[in-house]
Amino acid sequence: MNLDRTPPPNPYDHLPALPELSLTSSDIVAGAPIDMVHVHDSAGGQNLSPQLAWTDFPTGTASFAVTCFDPDAPTASGWWHWLAFNIPASTTELGRGAGDASGSGLEPGVVQGRTDFGSYGYQGSAPPPGDYPHRYFFAVHALDVPTLDLGPDTPAAVVGFHLVAHGLARATIAPTFRH
Repeated sequence: MNLDRTPPPNPYDHLPALPELSLTSSDIVAGAPIDMVHVHDSAGGQNLSPQLAWTDFPTGTASFAVTCFDPDAPTASGWWHWLAFNIPASTTELGRGAGDASGSGLEPGVVQGRTDFGSYGYQGSAPPPGDYPHRYFFAVHALDVPTLDLGPDTPAAVVGFHLVAHGLARATIAPTFRH
């Protein structure tokens, strides 16, 4: 397979501008290689979602969503690694591993959408061997509604549309990984 191509832009650059909330993680750093604990098991990792914490969200925030998107996947549509929404406004941190398939580390009512792996919950980094380093955009979205009336099988693009339509603020951290 020929993987020679130009990296795409930041996927959030073409969306409507939103205020930034403050997003931190004890597990990932923007621009730095992601630790193997957060890499997909098919690529030798442990497939644990990273710890994320957020503050400074706007008044009127009714819920949050957390996503992880790889725009560098060799597809025309990138690759969704995680979609979690209907996170209560009182939740401002997800611990390491919170995004497991069972949702055991998430509040009741949080929905985890189907990833591009075809499964639910966090699915870690797994770029094609030999490809350039991929960027994994972990985003927290502050939303103006307490719930999105969407289910776990709602396509990621539809979830993304609702995140833009109901977005009040967002922040991203984009570590990298090369297999």
